[in-house]
Amino acid sequence: ASFNALPCHMYPNETLIYNGYFGCSPLYPNIAISLCTLAAYRQAHWTCPRFSIQAQCKMLCHLHDMPYCPYLHSQFSAAYDAFLEIVYRVNVLLKQALKHDIPNWQLLNACPPCTYKLVDKPPLRFTWFATIDGNNSLKCWASSVHDSVPCDDSHQPRSDYWIGRNVVDKFKDEVRSRTALDKDDNVDDWQDVRDDREVPGEIPFHCTARWCNAGPEQCKKMFSVFDESGIFIATCRHRFVLVACDMIRSGELAKYLLALIDHLMTVYGQNGSCAYDIGCAFSKT
Repeated sequence: ASFNALPCHMYPNETLIYNGYFGCSPLYPNIAISLCTLAAYRQAHWTCPRFSIQAQCKMLCHLHDMPYCPYLHSQFSAAYDAFLEIVYRVNVLLKQALKHDIPNWQLLNACPPCTYKLVDKPPLRFTWFATIDGNNSLKCWASSVHDSVPCDDSHQPRSDYWIGRNVVDKFKDEVRSRTALDKDDNVDDWQDVRDDREVPGEIPFHCTARWCNAGPEQCKKMFSVFDESGIFIATCRHRFVLVACDMIRSGELAKYLLALIDHLMTVYGQNGSCAYDIGCAFSKT
């Protein structure tokens, strides 16, 4: 296909974008991808993060009846990164125009039933509710595994949803590690608090002794082979995501919980309620 450049166009990519395509190189592209294809892959990757760029390129090759070549992966990746940057900057301008660029705007408006207050409505016992849990399905192998050359990822999340690693690590010393406790006084910091209503002669039930997420950290060494072992999120009771953070080389640690709870309490206030599947253990932190 050929396109006629307008007098104001200085570069080929200007003409391509004007006609709905995006070049795979900044100055003299030989291959162009339609903006609709890039937008469709963005939505598909959101829905299924395992749908890789390589799979997308192979699908396009099948549709155009041509053999797949490895260089197509690099070209599509370069065009997709530039496309995402353009989308991000457009969204920034939209948020500025709509006055949605104030700090924590996303969290303050994530769920209308939870965040919008009615005039003269009696106060509730809890002003906000949240459910917190981790997911270890979104793993990312460490680049240093199998003696490969470490590769640093400079990408950083640019969303109000995410809490950075530096913020999470502020809470890493709030709770003593399980290993130190076992070594010093043989006390498990995730054990249940003793219930005074226990019946004498019966074996008390400690859920954390049977719940793998609350198990000793020595059993979770496998997470060290991953740069990212999953994500930790907080949602409201209407299933809207409020805030999230990455789990780095570990399972569910107390610092992720504390970081999310601290952020929610800072924005929403301290009169809130939180549900967590090992809350009996977390309550002691």
